[in-house]
Amino acid sequence: MRLLVTGGAGFIGSNYVRWVLANTDDEIVVYDALTYAGNLSTLKDVDDDPRYSFVHADICDPGPLEDAMRGCDAVVHFAAESHVDRSIEGSDDFVITNCFGTNVVMDTARRLEVDRVVHIGTDEVYGSVETGSSREGDPLEPRSPYSASKAGSDLLALSYHATHGLDVRVTRCTNNFGPYQYPEKAIPLFTTNLLEDRPIPLYGDGLNERDWIYVDDHCAGVHLVLTDGTPGEIYNIGAGNETPNRVLVDKLLALTGKDESLVTYVEDRLGHDRRYSVDITKITELGWTRRRTLDEALEATVAWYRDNQWWWKPLRDGTAP
Repeated sequence: MRLLVTGGAGFIGSNYVRWVLANTDDEIVVYDALTYAGNLSTLKDVDDDPRYSFVHADICDPGPLEDAMRGCDAVVHFAAESHVDRSIEGSDDFVITNCFGTNVVMDTARRLEVDRVVHIGTDEVYGSVETGSSREGDPLEPRSPYSASKAGSDLLALSYHATHGLDVRVTRCTNNFGPYQYPEKAIPLFTTNLLEDRPIPLYGDGLNERDWIYVDDHCAGVHLVLTDGTPGEIYNIGAGNETPNRVLVDKLLALTGKDESLVTYVEDRLGHDRRYSVDITKITELGWTRRRTLDEALEATVAWYRDNQWWWKPLRDGTAP
């Protein structure tokens, strides 16, 4: 297949590109606007692969998007604004990219009669889950501008299946971590701070729970949905690693050899969801399984950030090109 991967210079998108090039014979066209969280250094290791090409453009711009998508068999749509705190400070970019941009992607795929589209969503659309786990048919109760814009993008994508018959498949994943994650997100922020003996900020009482999944496991699930999923269906992807943030911090302290003195409790995030958890019966029945435990994946991730300061230090210092 020839795949168009939107947002392929970002964290999850770039890891998906590497996963596909390593595990399939597919060709990939990466389409990315190279906003603050996307940069070509993230794809430096695949530059010489003849199956990879790059287009610098915005998904909100129909002309370049149509040119890039023409001739592709499928689209894997990662491109999104994705940081909750930034959405609280200003929501416009989130609505524009996540909703309008997704509409442009779907409408372009419809007009070009692309065989299938996988739209990458998030478990945050379900809202806070006090007990149990969210299933794909549960009501959506997003509680931040980010998650609301992602809920809207899910519904827009699925509407193209219902209205136009476009083969759209939606995934909703839990919190990802791993190499090449922009150091504003929790695990890379905490890890890089600890490596430099800087304090790490912990929201509220530190007991908010998230299900942490290693990015390669997520990428394998996305590709399985692309190849074996059912049109019009939603697939939750999670690792069953529901972990309080305080416990996560303790694990990172141990892996970096640091102590409690670097932990700083800060005022809680506005509207901070207490717990996320998803039911993964559907993706499991499709044949997916998690490959790495939380501890194994955290150890590999901390080692990567320790060994690849050339990548994240310029982003932290504001000196990246």
